[in-house]
Amino acid sequence: MGKKSVKRMPPVRRRAKKKASFFSGKVLRVTILAFFILLVFGLSYYYRNGLAYYFSFKSNKVLQQEEDKRISDVRNYQVLDKHAGKAIGLDVSEYQGKISWVDVDTLENKYPVHFVFIRATVGNDRLDKQFDENWLGAKKNNLIRGAYHYYRPNENSLEQAALFIKTVSLKKGDLPPVLDIERLPENQSVDRLKIGLKRWLKAVEEHYKVKPIIYTGERYYDDFLKEEFSDYLFWIANYNFYRENIQEDWLFWQFTEKASVSGIKGSVDVNIYNGDVQQLRFITIE
Repeated sequence: MGKKSVKRMPPVRRRAKKKASFFSGKVLRVTILAFFILLVFGLSYYYRNGLAYYFSFKSNKVLQQEEDKRISDVRNYQVLDKHAGKAIGLDVSEYQGKISWVDVDTLENKYPVHFVFIRATVGNDRLDKQFDENWLGAKKNNLIRGAYHYYRPNENSLEQAALFIKTVSLKKGDLPPVLDIERLPENQSVDRLKIGLKRWLKAVEEHYKVKPIIYTGERYYDDFLKEEFSDYLFWIANYNFYRENIQEDWLFWQFTEKASVSGIKGSVDVNIYNGDVQQLRFITIE
C-alpha cells in the first residue's frame, strides 16, 4: 500500500495588534479634556484679579440694592407716619405687569390704600397695554381711581388730547384727568411747549367739564409751570430725603417709587393726598 500524503495547512499568521495611536479616539478625548482643564485653570489664574473684582462687584451690587431698599423702607414709614390721616394712593402703568387688584389693599402691609392713578395714553398714538384691565380692576376693588396721560412735548397737543378723550371714560366718583409732563421739547421752545400744554388742558376740560390736574417733578414745576399755570392744581414728584412733608400748595405728593404693595409685583410709586379720604372724594367727578 502507498503512503497517503497529508496536506499541511499553511501556518496562520497572527496580525500584530496595532499600538494605540496618540490620536485614536479615547486618547484624543482625554487629551482634549485635559487641555481645556489646564486652559481654564490657566486663564483663571491669569485673570484672578479681574475675576475677584467682578464677583466682588456683583456681590457688592446686591448688598447695595438691599441696603437701598432698607433705607427706602425706613423713609417710607417715616413719611407715612408723619402724614397719618391723609389719603394714601398709588399710580400704576403697564410696567407693573398684571396686577391682582383684589389683593391691593395695604402699603407695606400696614397703611390702607385709598386711591390709584392709572396711565391711559402716551403721546398721540400709544395706549397703555394694561389700562383697560387696571381701570376695571381698581373700580371692582372699590378704589378711587383716576387716569393720566403721558405728554410727549414734540407731538401735536390736540392729537394727544383726542387720544386720551377717546380712551378714557370718566364716571361719577372718578378723579379729574391728569396731564403728566416731565420732559422738555427738542424741536421747539419752552414757550411753544406751554402753548401745547394749555391746548391739551383746555380740550380735556371742555370734554369732561372738570379742570385737569398737572403732574410733574418739583424742579420742573418751580422752573417752568408754577407761575404760568397757577390756576391749576398740581401733583408733584419728589423722592429726596430732605423732603419730609407735603407742601401746602401741592394737591398730591409722589414721595417714593420704591414701595411694596400687596397684589403688585416689584416696586410701585406711592402718593399722599393733601387731605383725608372724605376731602379726596370731594374733588371727584359728580
